[in-house]
Amino acid sequence: MESHASFRDLAGQSVFITGGGSGIGAALTDGFLSQGARVGFIGRSDAGDFVAEMAAKHGQAPLFVQGDIADVSQLRAAMQNVARTHGPIDILVNNAANDERHSLDEVTEEYWDRMMAVNLKAYFFACQEAARQMTDGGAIINFSSISYIMGNAGYPAYTSANAAITGMTRSLARELGPRGIRVNALAPGWVLTQKQLDLWATPEDLAGHLERQCLKEHLAPADIVEPVLFLASNTSRMMTGQCMAVDGGVVVSG
Repeated sequence: MESHASFRDLAGQSVFITGGGSGIGAALTDGFLSQGARVGFIGRSDAGDFVAEMAAKHGQAPLFVQGDIADVSQLRAAMQNVARTHGPIDILVNNAANDERHSLDEVTEEYWDRMMAVNLKAYFFACQEAARQMTDGGAIINFSSISYIMGNAGYPAYTSANAAITGMTRSLARELGPRGIRVNALAPGWVLTQKQLDLWATPEDLAGHLERQCLKEHLAPADIVEPVLFLASNTSRMMTGQCMAVDGGVVVSG
């Protein structure tokens, strides 16, 4: 991506991104590489073509580890693999999520556990592993969502997980702050990735959501990158325990 800002302290940093090969995650991988960071990411689908594209663009390939973040042993192994190659993780971005639509009555115990495994459990254990590696401070950015702040219907397991992510972020910021580790959440609005466009972005829903935004332009993955770079950089060195909305002005706080 073309960056509007330079965060010089990110050069050489070891970054780990969950789901860093597609959607918002791919834009994040691109963005961190553009700052000179060393990036590793985990994803379930093969990302060989994307890795080659990034290598050609930046002269440095991200390290891709294929695996399932819902399997904690695979997640830990991927993070440790990246640490062996790039050095201990300095910056963790918990980005991967599953916002599959569902109703209250459709949710079985098995479905609930599967949704929590991806949308909450993986976040917690990635934070745990990153904190163990961050012996000299670091930054953790957990993706939440404005969906729970809005009180959206249509995916209650997902909104429950995102509310929990914000609470976890605040608790870990308090616990890890004395070690120089900052923990913040970023709550995107409706970012029109290809997945969203293919599955859920009807013309009616898009128009209704845009009406709720102060800024009358739909969000793209690139709109999320520099806010994450800001939270990862020492530019935000005294910011922790916060949930920052990047949504075109749908929700407000304060």
